Amino acid sequence: MKKKHGFTVFTLLVVLAMLLSACSGSTGGDGKKSASSDKPKEDISKFPLQVKNNKKEVADGSLNYALVYDTPFEGTLNYAYYEGQPDAEVLQFFDVPLFSTNDDYEFTNDGAATYKMSEDKKTITVTIKDNVNWSDGKPVTAQDYEYSFLVIGNKDYTGVRYGDAIIQSIIGMKEYHEGKAQNISGIKIINDKSLSITFDNANPSLLTGLWPYAMPKHYLGDVPIKDLATSDKIHKEPIGFGPYKIKKMVPGESVEFERNDNYFGGKPKLKTIVAKVVNPKVILQALKKGEVDVAEYPVDQYSAAKGSKNFQFIGQVDLAYNYLGFKLGHWDADKGVNVMDNPKFKDKRVRQAMAYALDEKSVGEKLYNGLRFPATSLIPPSFPSWYNPDAKSIGYDPEKAKKLLDKAGYKDVDKDGLREDPKGKKFKINFLSMSGGDIAEPLAKFYMQSWKNVGLDVQLVDGRLAEFNSFYKMVEEDDPKVDIFLAAWSTGTDVDPYGLYGSDVPFNYSRYVSEKNDQLLKDGHSEKAFDHDYRKKVYDEWQDYMNDELPVIPTLFRSTISAVNNRVTELKANYSADPYIWAKVGVTNKTAEEE
Repeated sequence: MKKKHGFTVFTLLVVLAMLLSACSGSTGGDGKKSASSDKPKEDISKFPLQVKNNKKEVADGSLNYALVYDTPFEGTLNYAYYEGQPDAEVLQFFDVPLFSTNDDYEFTNDGAATYKMSEDKKTITVTIKDNVNWSDGKPVTAQDYEYSFLVIGNKDYTGVRYGDAIIQSIIGMKEYHEGKAQNISGIKIINDKSLSITFDNANPSLLTGLWPYAMPKHYLGDVPIKDLATSDKIHKEPIGFGPYKIKKMVPGESVEFERNDNYFGGKPKLKTIVAKVVNPKVILQALKKGEVDVAEYPVDQYSAAKGSKNFQFIGQVDLAYNYLGFKLGHWDADKGVNVMDNPKFKDKRVRQAMAYALDEKSVGEKLYNGLRFPATSLIPPSFPSWYNPDAKSIGYDPEKAKKLLDKAGYKDVDKDGLREDPKGKKFKINFLSMSGGDIAEPLAKFYMQSWKNVGLDVQLVDGRLAEFNSFYKMVEEDDPKVDIFLAAWSTGTDVDPYGLYGSDVPFNYSRYVSEKNDQLLKDGHSEKAFDHDYRKKVYDEWQDYMNDELPVIPTLFRSTISAVNNRVTELKANYSADPYIWAKVGVTNKTAEEE
């Protein structure tokens, strides 16, 4: 599953210190360190993975969960259609996947459904357990699981999940997608609770990356697929089979959940959960006042919260990374392919130079308290088997950036301090960056100053930051005003990067296309890739290749920390990857602790 993240906010004082520091050293000045550079850095490995609370839980408690954003959540509350992280955080409470997972993110048979693989590893048979029901009491059926594939594969589907390599490899999916068949021939209904799915080839990602979500056909089936994304049944009155169900919603602001008595996993401990948007500027105060029990906490604000008495922190390295993307082309929706036809950044030396100009080590240390650190590849270290720490990554070297631009023909012809293109014309780069509190603008200015230091004229699109929803609208629709954009990916639990960088997937927002990239991605989920050493070799080569081509620049790996009120029990740091955790979470007091 792929999720989009906006940038969390920082404190203005710290970023200004960084801006001053960045203008010294290798970029000029006296080279003195800023005071903030000497403060101790945090180590994510020292954060506990689970809350500590051994007190007796109270019955029928309630919990307040913070959606830490400075904008409303969009409210596309269906896994086949949502795209923003805020919606994913709402979804986790009332809808869950069919499969549970182990610590390596592989499916197990402990969840809502069991599976069995064929000997040739090309067919998986899924059986939904008898006591699994939608929150309206109707049983979850094999037809519901089939329906999710019929929706995603339909030519009228308006979401972005069809780009998934595993979905596309289902036998008969292509013919169905092209409108040549009424059903997907590789999906066979055995009975109301079982179905089989057969694939063109065996894929080692099948048990980490197979689409695991059913959709309630009895509830959504009367809505034309072309209209599902905007339907009230998804935006205002969605249903699921998770531990809670929606009782009340204030669109974009809050959702009140109540216990789902039909939940297959047994009676959830809490009676109600309220998820509400809380601005990052006030999240610390909300936690101290006991207004919020759980919040994914902005790591840049950790120093201010450290030592708080009424809540504790849990954390881990995230399945995510920040990146800078280049707009190299556009998405051809009719053909379902990316087209790399924008010549502005065709010369990869320009892309490399822009990467060499960025001091990400200082960003991680001075802004994120060491809880983010320079990204060296497009596979994060949270996949220890596949992350290559020796990948040929680009570091901070502004002098090398200048030399690359010189060789590419980008020189300051009119001596105004800014480079012209090889034809002697003004070379302006339009930069799309997201809003996110007081720090967002100074941070964007820091990046722009870094590029100006090597002679590049980079300006914000429309002269201002974009809020979350309009930001991704411009990125997804390939707005011609956008040359580069600053964003982040949550990779999901499947290491296969095809769903983000394949030539025929809409999530490939840079619109990068190359035969070698496609071949390496294909090799990475081929039958041969069941051999661990072979797959490791392929992904090592892919990481080196993308670090050279740089259609996107990986900027920061992310540690994620959550602030949890002392009354909360059972919550683990990986709760976003554990689909069944919220049924187990309880509280030991009726009201939250205050500081």
